[in-house]
Amino acid sequence: MALRRFAGKRRRELGQGGVPVVAAIDLGTNNCRLLVGTQSRSGNLRVVDSFSRIVKLGEGLAESGELSQAAIERAVAALKICAARLHKNRVHRVRAIATEACRRARNVDVLLERVASEAGIALEIVSSDEEARIASVGCAPLMDSRYEGALIFDIGGGSTEVIWMRGSHGAAKVVHAASVPIGVVTLFETTDKRRPAYLEMVSELLPAFAQISRAMKEKGAFGPKTHHLLGTSGTVTTLAAVALGLERYERKKVDASWHACERILGVVDELVSLDHAGRAKIACIGEERAELVVPGCAIFSAIHAQWPCAQLRVADRGLREGMLRELMADARA
Repeated sequence: MALRRFAGKRRRELGQGGVPVVAAIDLGTNNCRLLVGTQSRSGNLRVVDSFSRIVKLGEGLAESGELSQAAIERAVAALKICAARLHKNRVHRVRAIATEACRRARNVDVLLERVASEAGIALEIVSSDEEARIASVGCAPLMDSRYEGALIFDIGGGSTEVIWMRGSHGAAKVVHAASVPIGVVTLFETTDKRRPAYLEMVSELLPAFAQISRAMKEKGAFGPKTHHLLGTSGTVTTLAAVALGLERYERKKVDASWHACERILGVVDELVSLDHAGRAKIACIGEERAELVVPGCAIFSAIHAQWPCAQLRVADRGLREGMLRELMADARA
């Protein structure tokens, strides 16, 4: 049975009780992630299965302009695992997207063709605007009604999305969305890897976020006291896990958690003061994330410097949840 049918086409197989099982795949600059879900009896999203693997798709891209053969192999291998899980869970519909690394790579067609032929998955390269829109759909349920709105930010491997939303879940509207083509991987690869200069990274980022802030002012006044930050990405969830003192990462404790931004900035100061080995020893970081956590800290600090809200809510959700919600709504239609 060919897996090509998973490329966004309808299947007859449904979950228990006839409720469609849907799936979302997010191939980013650093990670490949899968989320499979369905609708619970209460009408909410119920996660059925998930998978995540660091593939470093954007490794060397900043210098060469192309995806390396090794990076393509890692991505194809991860997507084959995703395809097997789609089959195992009898997925009804799937949306598979690729983001900044694939937007920039000259040889992206090589990856697309291999993924289609070897994994049976049709990857859709989405624009930065579409990426921001999907992220807002996934994170909007965590907007707090005690505030006028929130600044949602998604720190990726190759880009960072910033979305200003007003209102709360169910009535939240996007006021302004923008994308900066800088993420933890691209920032890491364009700095001295022997001595990642945190303050230099922050200084480099400030003008880009200041430009977004100026564009926002044309659409209204953003009040740091009346808004909260809402962050999603490995950087933010890692900072939250460290702030919570977790011995190992626990999604249930991190997702939807609240943090004083001053506390998170304190964690940032602690992490950037350590060397690579010191960061790798922290259970919630480990060896694989140790090299990218400093660029991630720099991006968060630059965002907070531009939008100095007092509270941060952390979302261990985003693109995949946004896609799942839209797929379920479409299946019900």
